[in-house]
Amino acid sequence: MVFFDSLRARTAGLCAALVRRPDSWLSAHGLLWLLAVLALAVVLYVLALIPFTPAISDIRKAKSDQPAQLVSSDGRLLAEYRWVNREWVPLSTIARPVVDALIATEDHRFYEHFGLDWRRTASAMVRTFGGERQGGSTITQQLARNLYPEDIGRAPTLTRKIKEAITALKIEWLYSKDEILETYLNTVPFLYNAYGIEMAARTYFDKSADRLTVLESATLVGMLKGTAYYNPVLNPERAQERRNTVLAQMKKRGKLASAEYDKLAKRPLRIRFERQSELSGLAPHLAQQLRRQLIDWADRNGYSLYSDGLVIRTTIDGRLQEMANQAVQRQGRQLQGVADVAWAPRAAWSARSPLVQQLVRESPQYDKAVAAGATPEEALQQLLADGDFLRRLRAAKTRVQAGFLALDPRSGAVLAWVGSRDFEQDPFDHVQAARRQPGSTFKPFVYGAAFAKGMLPTDQLMDQAVEIPLGGKQVWRPTDGRTPPSNEPMQLRDGLAYSKNTITAQLMQQVGPQQVAQLARAMGVRESRLEAVPALALGTSAVTLKEMVAAYGTIASGGLYRAPTVITRIEDKNGKLLEAFQSAAPERALGLAAAQQLRDALRGAVDKGTGVAIRARYGITADVAGKTGTTQDNTDGWFILMHPQLVAGAWAGFNDGRITLRSDYWGQGAHSALPMVGDVFRQALRGKIIDARERFIDEEESSWIATATGTLRNWVYDLFGRPTGQQASPAAVPAPEAPRAPVPAASAPPQDERPEITEAPLVPLQEVAPRAPAADPPVWVDQPDAQPVQPYAPPPAMDSAALQPATFNLDR
Repeated sequence: MVFFDSLRARTAGLCAALVRRPDSWLSAHGLLWLLAVLALAVVLYVLALIPFTPAISDIRKAKSDQPAQLVSSDGRLLAEYRWVNREWVPLSTIARPVVDALIATEDHRFYEHFGLDWRRTASAMVRTFGGERQGGSTITQQLARNLYPEDIGRAPTLTRKIKEAITALKIEWLYSKDEILETYLNTVPFLYNAYGIEMAARTYFDKSADRLTVLESATLVGMLKGTAYYNPVLNPERAQERRNTVLAQMKKRGKLASAEYDKLAKRPLRIRFERQSELSGLAPHLAQQLRRQLIDWADRNGYSLYSDGLVIRTTIDGRLQEMANQAVQRQGRQLQGVADVAWAPRAAWSARSPLVQQLVRESPQYDKAVAAGATPEEALQQLLADGDFLRRLRAAKTRVQAGFLALDPRSGAVLAWVGSRDFEQDPFDHVQAARRQPGSTFKPFVYGAAFAKGMLPTDQLMDQAVEIPLGGKQVWRPTDGRTPPSNEPMQLRDGLAYSKNTITAQLMQQVGPQQVAQLARAMGVRESRLEAVPALALGTSAVTLKEMVAAYGTIASGGLYRAPTVITRIEDKNGKLLEAFQSAAPERALGLAAAQQLRDALRGAVDKGTGVAIRARYGITADVAGKTGTTQDNTDGWFILMHPQLVAGAWAGFNDGRITLRSDYWGQGAHSALPMVGDVFRQALRGKIIDARERFIDEEESSWIATATGTLRNWVYDLFGRPTGQQASPAAVPAPEAPRAPVPAASAPPQDERPEITEAPLVPLQEVAPRAPAADPPVWVDQPDAQPVQPYAPPPAMDSAALQPATFNLDR
């Protein structure tokens, strides 16, 4: 203490003397003290900055960051959650020319210094003071800046350089030179969301980092001086010039022979550019949907989704997921061929087409041309005359899309999730995020409500022209496409099997739209808004594929709704259980008898109705039931199939609802969506994923309430007459027919997949004209939904908030 007090007193006295006599600053003694004070100030400033640099623990963690892994129930990797799009590769697997080029260009004394190259720093300062700005950072300093941009910053200030130097010294103290090189090469950014040498090699040269040549290595290392300025995709001339500079540095440092340099410097750039997907694996769409929930869970529990190596175990069956991916890709290619012909430049895709002109007006290129000063008409004509632009626009707008979802109806566990044909080309999820009109796949809710009300599958309605007044002198006239009504009685189960709009519309009148909407919500359509109007019977309200498959799961499980679930448990990187998740408790949505009657009626759609291809084409003899769906103008194709152990559904269409397949055959759900489901079911049965011997078990309701209700219902029918003129049924509601053997293909009605196109306009009541009697026998097809085409709206934003974080189920 005496020493410090003496030092403080002498320093104070010296400062006072310097203030009284300014000329003493110029003395040797004064200058010495001034330099000492300045040095002390610098030391104190550096010490003060140390707490604001990354801690030792942070630096250790940076090198050991492990992304969370989404894993299937059979242990297969579905996706990884990374901070950035990076794949870490060991230094030993990186091509040697990459390391040689990096050291020769960025830090040729890398193995001689301890994080700071004082000679290079001094040289950079001298040149900077002389007006020629030059960087003096070593590879270690660049690594510090890349790893901790927020802690260190990028502003050209003394503070930033000091913090960068401190962090570099910490890194050198913790890691060997090879570890520093490995970390640097795996973390440096290369544009296009590519981080690290491995992703850069794939992005720019379509190869892995261990196969990079000298030229390719020099090109990538050359980008490090300025990734945007030396971007080989947008600025190839600059990139080539910079590449040759790197080659010259390699020659100067003895890493490249003069003759080799002369030969390589003359070669052109050969870029094979391809963007790399951020999320890869078997189920990227599902991973994207779960990301927000998992981040919230990690934040609440003190973990990082991107660096703590969490393992999220799911209900997804890896085998079934792979089958679903392949089925969607195969059918997508088939449908794309149809779309390419239908929208060929000499067919529908013409500059004279009003739709094509409207699509051009909606493009960013049109807005850019108008903003540049062109009139709207000039911009339109300019783009219509641009063949390359029209080809790109056609490819984007006429790309067929699809979605597929499968779950276990016994638990609600999601087994497969395919959001589009290709995540890289279309990351929009057509399972959870897309809302489309479901068409005839919505009809089971109408029949389910009717059965719950006491009607029977054997009850009959007349297949006749239907006119439903809507008020305001308007009437709704649903039709069955080109197939006229037969004017013959038809059982309700056949009306559902053959997807008769006329029968369904009459049934909707008796049941009521409000009851149908209420039942649909109870069975699983819980996120989308349902309009309680008569046309709802034919699927006019847009819903998601996830909702529809969940609702059919309710039918398969005898009327019990089980919320779709995905996550089963979360573990740390060492396998320790952090949290387990249970399926939500089942909810009774539809009475057992009504659910079994509905399920049995849907067997008919597969045995003899619109889904008969499941039997005839795919040879599936198991106990299954399902329904096809096709919307107005063949805009959307649907199919959902049920088995005691598996419910799967598919949708096919385009992102823009104004684009259709323009095919009366391929546009129907029986030909666009059914093949995806049929393909997966066939493979699942062959692979023993589901048991072909399993059958739906029809049980009788044994409660006295059910018996009394049946007796009272039949007494009312006997007293006032049955609604359909049928004989009374037994007191208790009978169990549906026993599962029938599959109907041979030869005995099925002809599946004339003619256009399902029909208009159901609202017309003034007085203008309703009588219909002519049926001239031909009916042809059973999956009929269109007699609904106006809704105006196109951009797809809604992906909203993973709909997934409940508390239970990780996929239902609100």
